[in-house]
Amino acid sequence: MLAILRNRQFRRLFSAQLLSLGGIGLMTVGLALLAYDMSGGDAGIVLGTLLAIKMIAYVGFAPLASALFDRMPTRRLLVALDALRFGLVLFLPFVTAVWQLYVIIFLFQLCSAAFTPAFQSVIPDILPEEKDYTSALSLSRLAYDMESLLSPLVAGLLLGFVDNRMLFIGTAVGLLGSAGFVLVSGYRGSRDTGAATPFFQRLTRGFNIYVHTPRLVALFALGLAVSFVGAWVIVNTVLVAREMLGGTQQTYTLLLAAYGLGSMATAITMRSLIDRVGARNAMIGGAALLSIVPHTLLLQPGLAGAIVIWFALGCATALVLTPGGLLLKRSSHDKDRPALFAAQFSISHAGWLLTYPVAGYLGASLGLENSFAVMAGGAFAATLAAWFIWPRPDELERWHTHESFEHDHANPHDAEHDQTEEGSLPRRHRHKPVRHKHAFVIDEHHPNWNM
Repeated sequence: MLAILRNRQFRRLFSAQLLSLGGIGLMTVGLALLAYDMSGGDAGIVLGTLLAIKMIAYVGFAPLASALFDRMPTRRLLVALDALRFGLVLFLPFVTAVWQLYVIIFLFQLCSAAFTPAFQSVIPDILPEEKDYTSALSLSRLAYDMESLLSPLVAGLLLGFVDNRMLFIGTAVGLLGSAGFVLVSGYRGSRDTGAATPFFQRLTRGFNIYVHTPRLVALFALGLAVSFVGAWVIVNTVLVAREMLGGTQQTYTLLLAAYGLGSMATAITMRSLIDRVGARNAMIGGAALLSIVPHTLLLQPGLAGAIVIWFALGCATALVLTPGGLLLKRSSHDKDRPALFAAQFSISHAGWLLTYPVAGYLGASLGLENSFAVMAGGAFAATLAAWFIWPRPDELERWHTHESFEHDHANPHDAEHDQTEEGSLPRRHRHKPVRHKHAFVIDEHHPNWNM
């Protein structure tokens, strides 16, 4: 897995990701402390609002950003977005009113909604081999889990020497370092997709590919299974630690650490697991675990049992989430990948936007054990849907038939076109009927899965 770090471009982009994650981890801790300083007992309301702002920005702006910046070179876009986030974070130490906090975080999350899918879409460009890309996905999963474990510890150490508002300076340093590594990464890829495309087509391109590709519809269902259980874990773990187990704040952090370690253990073995059983079996198996494990909470386990449960939930979550990028890579051309990653980013967070309030409401009204069982039922329904939707076998190369048709585009250069002697086809031209087999993805020549 670590062998891919010999790739200079990936190594520098991964360093950018680490610095960005570390900085944002410090910001998460700083925002919680700042909300308490400003609102006291209402800090939970402020943090809940900030979380809702984040999800709304992610769901609504990611596809729009992909369409707006479709022809902007990716490296320039990423550096510009990091610079904007850097500038916004510098205002946080001077915030004096809650509304100011909401505005800054909303703008920050808009930038993140544009940055994250654009960054994710770059990695398969520089690591075209599936095994290398799978290793990159595993490293990325490890990075996220390490951030969730280490950021509170680093923040705690820093708070022994500085005021909590100074944590945002650490965030700014991380984002500045991220921009620097992206700038020197050497990545030269362009988001230019050739002939100018109408804005609405650019806006809907990713969603169109998504909804017409069965494995991606299944990916949405599996992501929904994760959000059913994951939202409950995020919202109610503190109540399990304090009320069900009668523990302390350390009990809460111990459960979260077990969850993170489970995810990390799975990420380390992900490449070999996919080689043995395939992405479909690994992901549906993980979702099935998410549907089963929560019911064990009905047995009233002690601390040791709860640690095992949370470790298993972390393993199952990583089984579902880690290979997701691999399915996106398999389902798109290079030129369509930014739009598809943006669509996945938006759709997946829509699931969390739905399940966060449901998890909180059910936990308060049904009790912890029963509410977890209900959420697991939602995960089971989503897993069952994915099982039926995802083709088996899921062949990348498919036989299909093209009827005769005419269409327009300027100077196409792909396998579907024979160039004229001048190297260019007329804007309006006709394709003859043909039946053939090749790597199949949804595009302008393959608008439907069953052709």
